[in-house]
Amino acid sequence: MAEIKVPVFSESVSEGTLLAWNKKVGEAVKRGDILAEIETDKVVLEVTAQSDGVLESIQKQEGDTVLSEEVLGTLAEGQASVSAPAEAAPASGTSAPEPAATAQAALVAERRDDLSPAVRKVMAEKGLDASQVPATGPKGNITKADALGASAPAQAPAQGAAPAAPAAPLPSGVRPEERVAMTRIRQRISERLKEVQNTAALLTTFNEVNMQPTMDLRRKYQDQFVAKHGVKLGFMSLFVRAATEALKAFPVINASVDGKDIIYHGYYDIGIAVASDRGLVVPILRDTDQMSLADIEKAIAGFAQKAKSGKLTMEDMSGGTFSITNGGTFGSMMSTPIINAPQSAILGMHNIIERPIAQNGQVVIAPMMYLALSYDHRIIDGKEAVQFLVTIKNALEDPARLLLDL
Repeated sequence: MAEIKVPVFSESVSEGTLLAWNKKVGEAVKRGDILAEIETDKVVLEVTAQSDGVLESIQKQEGDTVLSEEVLGTLAEGQASVSAPAEAAPASGTSAPEPAATAQAALVAERRDDLSPAVRKVMAEKGLDASQVPATGPKGNITKADALGASAPAQAPAQGAAPAAPAAPLPSGVRPEERVAMTRIRQRISERLKEVQNTAALLTTFNEVNMQPTMDLRRKYQDQFVAKHGVKLGFMSLFVRAATEALKAFPVINASVDGKDIIYHGYYDIGIAVASDRGLVVPILRDTDQMSLADIEKAIAGFAQKAKSGKLTMEDMSGGTFSITNGGTFGSMMSTPIINAPQSAILGMHNIIERPIAQNGQVVIAPMMYLALSYDHRIIDGKEAVQFLVTIKNALEDPARLLLDL
């Protein structure tokens, strides 16, 4: 009999919540199967089987608080699985399953094994099976949107039972409410943001950038970039490169406060805010001064995929000296982002909107973006914040500066 234990948490995590059991007592498991999922204030951890066997007992229930290395249940190692009853031979005149049907069953099983924790949770709540959900994922996998949009199959009424009555409309004047507990990640986000507001002297400065030169650069070299690197050239990599150069010019914006000291970081680890089903997460690009544009694009694409499937690790999101958030992907025109402590500043990107501007004495229409820099006024003065934004603006309006180190 082997104990099933909570994985060892990092030093910054004290406890977690048992999110779901993926196996039932008495069910056979194979080595590497995901038995349960535990949510911490940063990531979802998967508890995997260390050997073949049968799930013998469950000692912690879904929703319970669990500690590092606490026992969740037991596994009877090597025990023969309870086999399903043998299928009866086809009756005379009944044809064997078609090869196409066998292949479809295998595909369904593969899709079921590839489900992310978020998808499994939705499907369990709706009583869905993988075979009942049309898949639209890039590799034929089921996404959370697929699961949310699928309907549970209608249950046929028992023989002799009256058909179920349609749901009655709510009486006039009824105002329904639902109380839902915050997830650990949402609780942690709330605590951190409130802590920043209580301790930092937050201030935001704005500027605007004409994105036409950057858009022209992308349009001119996009096909060659994709052919060579296998990834598209996006705006974010150019902003990361521009922000890195600006951080070099204004080191205090890359610094952090520790009591009465200012810690100046001699490296550039930039967090990229990513929206996920479980809330906002900020994975870290490390040593961005040593990364090419292609490296940055590949890393961001990898983070986005891991966030979507719930595979981001604590290491992915630990540290960081500066952050960038792009509300423009959701249509935001202007915002005042909150810094990610203990960092001292965050850059906000916004929607690109064609607007009339004055250029060389003429009124022209140009694709403009508002930039916002929220910063901790305790150590960053307005002059440095404004000049930092101007440096980014100049780099994006003349991308050759990024190549010539100007």
